[in-house]
Amino acid sequence: MIGAVEVGLIYGVMALGVFLTFKVLNFPDLTVDGSFTTGAATAAVGILHGWPPLLATLAGFGTGFLAGVVTGLLHTKGRIDGLLAGILTMIALWSINLRIMGGANIPMLRQETLFTPLREAGFLGTWVGAGILLAVVAVLGLVVVWFLTTDLGLSIRATGDNGPMITSFGVSTDYTKTLTLALSNGFVGMCGALVGQYQGFADISMGIGLILVGLASVIMGQAILGQRFLWLAVYAVVVGAVLYRIIIFLALQVGLDPNDMKLITALLVIVALIVPRWRGLTSGFAKRKVAV
Repeated sequence: MIGAVEVGLIYGVMALGVFLTFKVLNFPDLTVDGSFTTGAATAAVGILHGWPPLLATLAGFGTGFLAGVVTGLLHTKGRIDGLLAGILTMIALWSINLRIMGGANIPMLRQETLFTPLREAGFLGTWVGAGILLAVVAVLGLVVVWFLTTDLGLSIRATGDNGPMITSFGVSTDYTKTLTLALSNGFVGMCGALVGQYQGFADISMGIGLILVGLASVIMGQAILGQRFLWLAVYAVVVGAVLYRIIIFLALQVGLDPNDMKLITALLVIVALIVPRWRGLTSGFAKRKVAV
């Protein structure tokens, strides 16, 4: 269970990135399936070449950032549909990731990573380790909340709510969209770098279906905690990421086939999407009934 919480907190970094595009910008970005692996591959290669783990992790953020820029430029300057732009970048990243790694898999089991001190101290796999990860993710959440309350952050939120309106105030929506996509995929790339170091390897297929995991985290978290306040909406996605990993852990514990995990994830997203609408229909029906 503790391991599931630790992994969920790490994936909370990815959930923050998906939150920026899916909820703030209202942009369905499929780049994350590729940029996640790009971040892991970059960090793995950097660590194998003797880079400090923190620098390698930041490099993972950087390559994910660049992937988001490409998607943003394809959409804003190339006038390509957002969904298709993300798919094109994701497909291109498959080949780029293979080039970065020089193969389909890079092991890091004997290398110094960000998690080596925690593992050597005996904290990893305990509530102390989970608490440390929680503190790190909480700080990242605070950074996201702060950024979204700045003038630039408010412009990004306005772009997602009403692009034509914010354009009339002289704000370049091309810039805000590209920046948001870049920051989102930067978080996803950094998450990939962290996951790669946590599990001890980077693999070409580790990002497949990740967008579904991200959506599950965002939708489930906000369905439970809501999004009345900005800080609550931000931290809800982290809670959703942890909850998702716990559900997967429990599903495996009761004997479900690991090959069915993608199906379970899809069902979780469907339920999280439908239940709030059913609540709205039920409350609306109840109000009409009282009025009668």
